[in-house]
Amino acid sequence: MTDEQAVVDRIAVFPRRGEFEKAHALLTRLQLPFEVVSPDPSYSRVGALALICDSAGLSAILTTPAVTCAGWTEYHPPATETPEPTPQQFTEDVFGEAVIMFFGPCMADETRVRLIAHLTGDLAAALPYLNSCMPQACFNAGPCTLTFMDGQRMVTLYPRRIAIGKADELVDAWRTLEKIRMLVNTTWAQRSAIVPSYVRRSKPPALEIYKRLPRTNCKACGEQTCMAFAVSLWQGRAVPSQCLPVFTEEHAELRAALLEICQGIGVDATGGATV
Repeated sequence: MTDEQAVVDRIAVFPRRGEFEKAHALLTRLQLPFEVVSPDPSYSRVGALALICDSAGLSAILTTPAVTCAGWTEYHPPATETPEPTPQQFTEDVFGEAVIMFFGPCMADETRVRLIAHLTGDLAAALPYLNSCMPQACFNAGPCTLTFMDGQRMVTLYPRRIAIGKADELVDAWRTLEKIRMLVNTTWAQRSAIVPSYVRRSKPPALEIYKRLPRTNCKACGEQTCMAFAVSLWQGRAVPSQCLPVFTEEHAELRAALLEICQGIGVDATGGATV
């Protein structure tokens, strides 16, 4: 194997260990270089094994129908290693396990990653208690979401899934999911001492919406600039579908991220503010 062949600079993420094992067997059979990134033991309830590989290995994974890949990005070494302790267990576990179903570059900052994780548990009953304990969060009773900032990371909790934007890399994403798992279950365990809150407070800044727009100032939405349109969305005076480039092929790659943040602040695709 030459030095050029040994370059592994992409990371492929899988929803389940079984999908990782199929990809692992594929790269082994093709004699392509790879390394393994493991969430075990501390992040075993929020992640599955991942593969660092080269462009040929990634192409093999993505073009093999038998392998389900949640997504990929360029590989960046984690700032910290996965810790050793096993995950804490809870008598009443409303979180369950997290399964990363989408993973890719963050549209708001392509040096970081965005992911969507589906949950085996249900957070609906826990979100008002979390809202009571998190005065910086934005709660929406209508779509039942709780959005907050964790450092530079933007997190939106839904009853059965979690969306995270601007995580540093995969291990940081696992760490964030595990932190949320602990927060949700600890809060739920202490709910008898907490008054649930259904009050909607602050929202993420309009700048976070702007980062998910094309930023071309095309004026198709009726505003003079993309920043002005972001403010209109933030205030509930506009709807995401007014951004025509995002809802056509030109900038369609931004659509999911834009709809995600708007839903998190109570604005749906066509009807404006929901609360």
